[in-house]
Amino acid sequence: MAIAAAAVIVPLGLLFFVSGLVVNLIQGICFILVRPLSKNTYRRINRVVAELLWLELVWLIDWWAGVKIQVYTDPETFRLMGKEHALVICNHRSDIDWLVGWVLALRSGCLGSTLAVMKKSSKFLPVIGWSMWFSEYLFLERSWAKGENTLKVWVHMLYLYKHCTLYAQYTGTH
Repeated sequence: MAIAAAAVIVPLGLLFFVSGLVVNLIQGICFILVRPLSKNTYRRINRVVAELLWLELVWLIDWWAGVKIQVYTDPETFRLMGKEHALVICNHRSDIDWLVGWVLALRSGCLGSTLAVMKKSSKFLPVIGWSMWFSEYLFLERSWAKGENTLKVWVHMLYLYKHCTLYAQYTGTH
């Protein structure tokens, strides 16, 4: 049984790692060449590229683990899922609640533009951590004294980005 599982997991792991390094390379090139010229263009490109990598993990958790997600909400909120800005707060019942959040984001149609608050050491993980860093995830230390200002700045930047994007869409400028 263990050999059969390894025969599936090892090739999938290698595929994820190699494709992840390719995605990280594309993200790095875009970070250097595109982001200084246009953050909006960089974010649009990165949204697609990061989603390609994250889809591998979402597919694996759907196929291998058979994760079932139940959403309890009113019909109006369900209709708006993935169509407007939202803040989802997980109660951290597992180490992979962010991955379950990605499954929900995929089913809502907004996987590539999803952001999360992660443990600071996560950004040093090859492939997944680097992809999160390029996608502008927020990385915090486990100390409120150290993370409070970082969190405030990040929320303020999200607020400004949302309003600048809405202004650009309203005026037709980009």
